[in-house]
Amino acid sequence: MPDADRTPDATPSPPDPDRGRHSLARKWAYLMSGAIVVPHTREQLDAELRTQLAEICAALSAVPFVPERLEQLGDRLVGMGYVGEAGLRCTTDVLGRGLFGLPEFQPVAEHAERVAIGLGALASGFLAANRRTVFEQQESMQLTLLKAVRDAKWRLRESEARFDEVVTSSTSGVLIVDLAGRVVRANAAITEILGHSAAELTELTLFDLVHADSVTTLREAMASLLAGGQDRIRQSHRLLRSDGDVARITLTTSLLRDAAEEPAHFVTVVEDGTELMLLQGELNRQALHDVLTGLPNRQYFSTYLESALRRADPVHGITLFHLDLDAFRMVCNSLGNRAGDRLLVHVAQRLKSVLAGEKAMVARFDGDEFGVLVENTATTPDIARIVSAINEELAEPTFVDGHGLAASVSIGVVRRPARDSEPAELLRAADQALRRAKSGRRGQWELFHRDQDEADRRTQALAVGMPGAWEQGEIGVRYRPVVGFTGGIAGVEALLHWDHEPPLAHDACVELAEQTGLVLPLGEWLLRVSSGQARWWRHAGVEAPLVVGLSAVQSGDADLVSRVVRVLEETGLPADRLTVGMPVRVLSAAEAVDNLTVLADMGVRTALHEFGLGPVDLAALDELPVRGVRVAAGLVDHRAEYVAALVSAVRASGVTVVVDGVRTPAQASWWRSAGADAGSGDHFGAPGTPAEVVAHFR
Repeated sequence: MPDADRTPDATPSPPDPDRGRHSLARKWAYLMSGAIVVPHTREQLDAELRTQLAEICAALSAVPFVPERLEQLGDRLVGMGYVGEAGLRCTTDVLGRGLFGLPEFQPVAEHAERVAIGLGALASGFLAANRRTVFEQQESMQLTLLKAVRDAKWRLRESEARFDEVVTSSTSGVLIVDLAGRVVRANAAITEILGHSAAELTELTLFDLVHADSVTTLREAMASLLAGGQDRIRQSHRLLRSDGDVARITLTTSLLRDAAEEPAHFVTVVEDGTELMLLQGELNRQALHDVLTGLPNRQYFSTYLESALRRADPVHGITLFHLDLDAFRMVCNSLGNRAGDRLLVHVAQRLKSVLAGEKAMVARFDGDEFGVLVENTATTPDIARIVSAINEELAEPTFVDGHGLAASVSIGVVRRPARDSEPAELLRAADQALRRAKSGRRGQWELFHRDQDEADRRTQALAVGMPGAWEQGEIGVRYRPVVGFTGGIAGVEALLHWDHEPPLAHDACVELAEQTGLVLPLGEWLLRVSSGQARWWRHAGVEAPLVVGLSAVQSGDADLVSRVVRVLEETGLPADRLTVGMPVRVLSAAEAVDNLTVLADMGVRTALHEFGLGPVDLAALDELPVRGVRVAAGLVDHRAEYVAALVSAVRASGVTVVVDGVRTPAQASWWRSAGADAGSGDHFGAPGTPAEVVAHFR
């Protein structure tokens, strides 16, 4: 362009030094980010290097020029974390090229020497600081390694000390054994177990200490440890003591390895099980024997019975006896339990003495019961002779605290059971035979009879099933008329009836209920139902007192009066409309007499049932407030003149006489002529429903 076209006032603007520095600092930061040792963010790195670059430029431009300032800046770069050759190479490359591009270092020829000297000083300071840093790191690492070695040695010594303490103080024997099996070290516990000193043990191998029968097994197990097949072995062995005795021990062996993980030694822990085995044997004996008498207990006896059945002689078999001491509770109550215990020990000894000549086991069951099992042979005495010998031996008194005590036993016997019989079933059978022997008697024995047992079990099944039948409504109330011999209604008797197959009448229901104690709540229910029914009869025009007969258990019930009062209050039946009868045989019990007296004082009619017309029965009429008697059904055919005289005597005392079990017109005619007031039985009508009773009297 011609000079005439130029604008005279247009001049170029001077370059901005800060802009060039910022650009150079960003380039330096970008390249240095890969060489940094201590991490920084990009912003932190840019700011730091801008500051460093400004100070470098200031040092290069200073007058006078002092290179030491640049050495200090090189030191600072290392302090920031730029260490190593890569950091130095990057710094000299970036600054060596970039500084000459800054306006303040133009022209290049005038500043080249100062920049070169300055970068050399920067590099010198950088390298010196870097060497110092490397040295410090090496020294720190050396100190760390020395400390680690010292700590490792201390921990090793501490571990060895703990190991020594554990081995020394352990109650279990400990042996350190080399790979060949030779004992290297032994603690005090193993010396006590084996009776050898530690020095003597170190002259032996582990295989020398083990019983010869177990050496091969132990060698194979230790070889398996060496081969890595197992981490440890645990075996039961017999070790040989110095006195020739045998210690039964449990041996646990593990393999120890050295620092190179190579097998070094075996550690063998020996637990002496001799005392434990003795204790276990004693506990087993106590678990199978009675502590007081030392005899086998029921559990042991049952197990022995099972094996005896299998080996029993096919011709003679075995005989099982279940014995119960008679009146043992009387001894304890009068003389104390200590006397009872001494009597039990005496009986145990006498039983063993009686059966010493037989292959027999005598055991104590529970309380005062014993069991005897005899494995019969051709010479075994018969049952009667064995029982007689037992009672004769026990009849000889033994003195306890100055008291001469003798004993007798009731015995249940099972003779020659089948070899496939269950022990539990045989024990049950013997117990059932014992219960029959004790029923109302003492010192007797009873042989188990299968037919009788089956009948007993059927009866007992009915007894235990009775509550369920009552709950299901199978047990109800029937009513039997009591009719005057001259006409009219003398009363209506409430009776239990079980709709069973076959049906069960009142007496059978009461007998079953008394076996389980159900007779008390069942009797109260009978009284409640029939009392409510009696009120309905009055509305239906039947004016007859309600008659309820009590069993022996009910008569002596401590809550009898409370039950009667409760029922009368609930039903509203007047007391004089209720007749309660008790069996004559219960009058020897004070509780029954008290109940009878209180009921009479309440206004309830009282009567004696099962009246026998004997002197004792007649005497009761003078002592008790009764208004009637019921002649036992078993006397209905005793039609003698003295019977008529007795009836007249009873009536003369103001007591009503009712005859039970009248079946025929002839019986009714005789008792009417004898002076009896009323009767009941099939002749006057069978038990029926309330509606049938009303229809009968109408």
